[in-house]
Amino acid sequence: MSNTINQRSHSQKAESKNQQSDADVIDLGKLLGLLLDRKWLILFVTTLFAVGGVAYALLATPVYKADALLQVETKSSGMSAMVGDMGDLFSSESSATTEVEIIKSRMILGKTVDELNLTVQAEPIYTPIIGKGLARLSGEQANITISRFDVPDYLAEAAIELVVDDAEQGLFSLFDGEGNQIAEGKVGEPLEKGGYRLFVQALSAAEGARFSLSKRSKLKSIQWLQGSLAVNERGKQTGILSLSFEGENKLLIGKILNNISQNYFLQNVERNSAEAEKSLVFLKQHLPNIKKELNSAEDVLNDFRQKNESINLNLEAESTLKVMVELEKQLNDLTFKEADISQRFTKDHPAYISLLDKRKTLLLKKDDLDSSIQKLPKTQREVLRMTRDVEVNQQIYIQLLNKVQELSVLKAGTVGNVRILDEAQVFDIAIKPKKPLIAVLATLLGAMLSVAFVLLKAAFHKGIESPEEVEALGLPVYASIPKSVWQEKLDSKLIKLRKGNKHHRKQSHNTQTILLAEANPADLSIEALRGLRTSLHFAMMEAKNNVVMISGPAPSIGKSFVSANFAAVVAKTGQKVLVVDADMRKGYLQRHFGLPLENGLSEMLSGKLQINEVIKKTSIDNLDIITRGQVPPNPSELLMHPRFSDFIKFASEQYDLVLIDTPPVLAVTDPSIVGALAGTTLMVGRFDKSTAKEVEVALHRFDMAGIEVKGFILNAVEKKASSTYGYGYYNYAYKSDKA
Repeated sequence: MSNTINQRSHSQKAESKNQQSDADVIDLGKLLGLLLDRKWLILFVTTLFAVGGVAYALLATPVYKADALLQVETKSSGMSAMVGDMGDLFSSESSATTEVEIIKSRMILGKTVDELNLTVQAEPIYTPIIGKGLARLSGEQANITISRFDVPDYLAEAAIELVVDDAEQGLFSLFDGEGNQIAEGKVGEPLEKGGYRLFVQALSAAEGARFSLSKRSKLKSIQWLQGSLAVNERGKQTGILSLSFEGENKLLIGKILNNISQNYFLQNVERNSAEAEKSLVFLKQHLPNIKKELNSAEDVLNDFRQKNESINLNLEAESTLKVMVELEKQLNDLTFKEADISQRFTKDHPAYISLLDKRKTLLLKKDDLDSSIQKLPKTQREVLRMTRDVEVNQQIYIQLLNKVQELSVLKAGTVGNVRILDEAQVFDIAIKPKKPLIAVLATLLGAMLSVAFVLLKAAFHKGIESPEEVEALGLPVYASIPKSVWQEKLDSKLIKLRKGNKHHRKQSHNTQTILLAEANPADLSIEALRGLRTSLHFAMMEAKNNVVMISGPAPSIGKSFVSANFAAVVAKTGQKVLVVDADMRKGYLQRHFGLPLENGLSEMLSGKLQINEVIKKTSIDNLDIITRGQVPPNPSELLMHPRFSDFIKFASEQYDLVLIDTPPVLAVTDPSIVGALAGTTLMVGRFDKSTAKEVEVALHRFDMAGIEVKGFILNAVEKKASSTYGYGYYNYAYKSDKA
């Protein structure tokens, strides 16, 4: 026995190395086969997602888009060209980024919120998720227009419910959040009560329709506008701004975008006009002072002349006076230019140096002129100085008057540097949701998820799909039993009979045999069991007795199915067969024969009944059965009792074949106890459910108990594209008489 165990362990190690070397190889054919095997699941999930995507696309509220076009000019035009440099003084160049931020500022959008009353929210109340879409598709949408809605300050964020009482007369009622009625009103009439002020301008809804009214803050309304408004420059440095706004209400988004465009346009005009107005105010404030200085200089000159009997300047003095006035004018102009150029350049710049040099030259001329004036008589000098003051002030005053006139003309002709090229227009077709795209993406998502589920399930649960996987563990496969459609029908029949027995417990048990070997002897599963009969005949030649134990690694793998039908196949050859249900915990072998489970193995092992009293005849000749009996508190201890070994000896002598159906070896120790007395041990595994690891551990469990497992039975084999092992030789079957 130890040599057998060592040989098996060596073969297992060698095979495991081969499996590890092939583990990294991706079998594309197997992956494709997995998908083909689960094609109905993939198709169902894909169809489900596709239907869901189409339903969402149809029920989702459409979102529309409105757009407008503005032009921001970089230079002033129109009336500003008439005033020369004064127009350029107030024309400023703004980048597109700056204009975008101005448009999306609270200054512009806040006016839109106030003018369109966007702080008021009024929404119909529909059935969650699908109600709004169904109402839109059926043309039963409810609409309301509210021009005024005020609530008490402590209820600023609370929602009020409006219920339509009479659609024809426009009557409605208001309710608070707790369902208490606040007031009743009518469309077109102001409602004021308890701090609530409401004016419903229009209402289109059926009787009983409900609306949710709420008041949001101005800041939240502005933020909502900022989130839905998009402003972009078309091209590079074109000054053409494209405005777009998205929303569910086509009429509202058009009004909003037009209002934003108008507010931006008006603020631009007001800004340019305000600059001219500011300069005009500044000049008008200084004109009185300049005029006062001019009058004062004229009075001084006149007084001096009167005292000195109207002294007139000679030709030389008049010439000097003209030169002095011109020098003062040039120096004043240089002072203005220096103030402007100092903001753009440093004193090291050539333009700044040139200006300083020119001023220095003019100052030198002025000094020379002052020296020549000192040579004139005193009276002439005084008259010359006073006359100079009068003419200089007079020129400054006239210049300021001209600037005032120019600014007045500029202010009157201000049009701004913004032009509305295209007013807001709403697209007829909704931009969201994109119905074809959603349907396609939902279908693809369903397909990907279903495929991923199939592949992940296959990766985490690697059930046995071919005899080669079992033989790699050093265990020969005696039979591969195909899954039977007939057996599924019989299982459903068993379920119905069990339900009937629950309702008629006091009636006698139905003795009808429900066994595949009897119901359909030509079934491929029974043909496979006939092959097992031949294989087992040769395997039992060296066995110590004619007792065969059938076990498995885990429950629900078909041990009872194999035991019952194999016993029937052997019995039909004329051999006397006894099948024993040794699973005293959850055995249900009696169901296949329509027999009661009472008076079975547990009663015999506990000494309550004798062997002959627990053996039950079946409807099949040469086939007897011992059911499990009532569930005992100590099944393992009963199997270890000498009565069980005595029973094995008795059964071995009285029958040609004794089949013992045992519980899973990985769950309990019962199979190890039974296997020690049985001459042959077979292990059953279920196709695609039992794993190679489970079989390996179960095999090791039997080896530790000193039990040699002769062979393996692969049960419920299905024809799968992912498996390299199909029905193959099972395709040959009995031919129908009708053929």
